[in-house]
Amino acid sequence: MDTNNELRLRLRFYKDVPENTDIVLQKFENYKKSNCDDFSVKTGGTHIWLNIKDNKKSYYSPHLHLELEPKNDNETHIRGLFGPDPTLWTFFMFLHFIIAGIFLTFSGIAYSDYVLKNSMTFDFIVIGLMIFSWFLLYFIAKQIRENGHDQMNELETLFLKILAS
Repeated sequence: MDTNNELRLRLRFYKDVPENTDIVLQKFENYKKSNCDDFSVKTGGTHIWLNIKDNKKSYYSPHLHLELEPKNDNETHIRGLFGPDPTLWTFFMFLHFIIAGIFLTFSGIAYSDYVLKNSMTFDFIVIGLMIFSWFLLYFIAKQIRENGHDQMNELETLFLKILAS
């Protein structure tokens, strides 16, 4: 998967497997019982999460979420989604909401200052800083994804290995 040309931060893929959904799910259950040292597998219904265990895990370590959808009796459609650690993702979303709140607040204040014919310099400085912060968060997230690229390839290799078993 070539991630360098992707604009999205959370990479997706789709795969059709010529096996029943129950058989595919059973392969992941069997792997979960084999107690691999580097990866953990969690299942719930038709959802599967592949994670990197604590001994190799870092703040930038991705996880892989798989959703199994039966196409017919002998074929399964798999939706895969690579994502950052949920704690890190929540922190980034919190920062985005804070920045958006400040941006909207100072946009309203700037409008009020415009109507009242007051100076809007400080308002535009804060609005500009919030726009800069949004871009900064994007580039930080892109760098985090790049740092986790090798581990993302490991998760994809594990996913394909389990499917082939």
